[in-house]
Amino acid sequence: QVQLVESGGGGVQAGGSLRLSCAASGRDFYYLFMGWFRRAPGQEREFLAGINMISGYTNAANSVKGRFTISRDTSKLTVYLQLNSLKPEDTAVYYCAASKSSPATTEIEYDYWGQGTQVTVSS
Repeated sequence: QVQLVESGGGGVQAGGSLRLSCAASGRDFYYLFMGWFRRAPGQEREFLAGINMISGYTNAANSVKGRFTISRDTSKLTVYLQLNSLKPEDTAVYYCAASKSSPATTEIEYDYWGQGTQVTVSS
């Protein structure tokens, strides 16, 4: 079993920054690829960025390239998502997830999900 716990969400004004964390645990944690998604009210869950835990390879959705950056700390089994230049439309619940496929950009490729952390951007 794998547990993923997100943290770092909260309220911020437009133009501000946040850093989200996703800590992975579990005896059998050997998942190759970690991703970040978000779901805004009334919308489907959207892939944002992913990282290969071994090679460090990253990919990101065009909608957030240049503003959001994914990184990892393999010693802590933790993945981060740096959110910069935040906009009100970035308001959503942000989720991390673990996949055995690399790269993985769709929900169906992910096996485990965190509970999500709320990000609210005010104008």
